[in-house]
Amino acid sequence: MLSNYTAKYTKIKSGYMGQLIEWPEVVTEGKTLEDCRIMLRDALQEMVKAYKKQHKEIPTGRALIEQIPVEV
Repeated sequence: MLSNYTAKYTKIKSGYMGQLIEWPEVVTEGKTLEDCRIMLRDALQEMVKAYKKQHKEIPTGRALIEQIPVEV
């Protein structure tokens, strides 16, 4: 079964931090945004394997993200 997850990337001092909205335990960092994307995909695959091995329920990916503009 294929599932989609929503990634959130935040610029940090050392590069980028990536985290999944629906599965906050899946988090990583990379020097560049592309490095972070690759590492986040890898972290997700490893987390899926670990959850399956432990017979844990895998969170489903179905978040709706919306940016709301505000004048500051």
